[in-house]
Amino acid sequence: MAEDDEKFDVAVVGGGVVGCAVLRELSSLGLHCVLCEKGENLVCGASSGNSGTLHTGFDAPLDSLELRCLQRARSLNENFFMEYNIPYRRSGGFIVAWNESDLKTLPELVEKAHKTGVTDARQLTASELLQREPNLSSKALGAVFVPGESLVDPWKIPITLANLALAQGAMILTSCHVTGGKMQGNDWHLSTSKGPIIAKVVVNCAGLYGDELESIHGKSPFTIKPRKGQYAVFDKSAGHLLNSIIFPVPTPKTKGILVFPTIYGNIVVGPTAEDQLDRTNAEIDDTVIESLVNFAHTVVPSLRDHAVIGTYAGLRPATEFKDYCIDCDSQKGWVTVGGIRSTGLSSCLGIAKHVASFLPSLGLQTSDTTLTPAGMLATAADHNWTVTHPITKFGIFGKDSFSKKGFLKQ
Repeated sequence: MAEDDEKFDVAVVGGGVVGCAVLRELSSLGLHCVLCEKGENLVCGASSGNSGTLHTGFDAPLDSLELRCLQRARSLNENFFMEYNIPYRRSGGFIVAWNESDLKTLPELVEKAHKTGVTDARQLTASELLQREPNLSSKALGAVFVPGESLVDPWKIPITLANLALAQGAMILTSCHVTGGKMQGNDWHLSTSKGPIIAKVVVNCAGLYGDELESIHGKSPFTIKPRKGQYAVFDKSAGHLLNSIIFPVPTPKTKGILVFPTIYGNIVVGPTAEDQLDRTNAEIDDTVIESLVNFAHTVVPSLRDHAVIGTYAGLRPATEFKDYCIDCDSQKGWVTVGGIRSTGLSSCLGIAKHVASFLPSLGLQTSDTTLTPAGMLATAADHNWTVTHPITKFGIFGKDSFSKKGFLKQ
């Protein structure tokens, strides 16, 4: 809880992976920051239901802000994971053609990947693909191989970022719902469920509620259109069947349904892409799960011999736009970070750098600080953070983390 007269340089609203990345970046620059998360735990919204896969941006829209943030993150991610012992593996990914129409598009995918800077993407024949993934269905006609696609622990990234921010003097408030706010002089006075917060700048990282929070500043430039993604998780006994992420040929709306290993050795199929109005309904539909499992069986036939031991679902904060919605109102001290759909985990470090680039126009003075060495970083357990992501939870607690109907909170 902030002291009554405490004033912050920056208030970050939203404790998902992007909010935690922004908090860490700004606090590392010597700014006095607070993060407000309306949930009881960090990483309890959109960031708690992603795939745990890191994307290079091989299919991102050219000249988009999303691509620029992904490109920036490519140069940062691996060093960050290594320095702070975040489970990570460069598994590579295959965009597989299952019919002649898909096969004809593979050269275009390679060409576009090269334009995005993913210059090691290359086309493989069916026989080359099956040499690398021998348990894949023999119906595959060919693929594009993207070596940089990777697997990671999706919960430990934001929690590590949050711990780094704490070590750098930031404050994190959970169960802190921002309900309103107004400018008084040069400062924002936010009304929250934990009392008033005063900050010179507000950064909106509220994810699924980003457009609602935006109304404090003015008319929202985007509308959140929640998109549900459901997943089915196979037992670790299936882990040896797949080395890499298996993509379909992407569509303008989605990367499609993946079959992929997790960093902890399970095989997962998903996500779906189900548009809905409800921002909280992440319930599992048995019919959808059955369809996902059948799809996984067609991709990796030997999965039929292995049990599905869990399911989960997440909601992505899609908008009416294909690109990220990131902007800065320097006159009012407000930064909007919205519409971060399926690539937020992959690009969060790049997004944070982009937000930091607004600081001069916001009149915030930064200072050189000594970054916290990995050996001095408090562990997640020291702060009693609750594990909120199914992939991490399963990796720690095993199959008891799941029920027939989905993810069990512990």
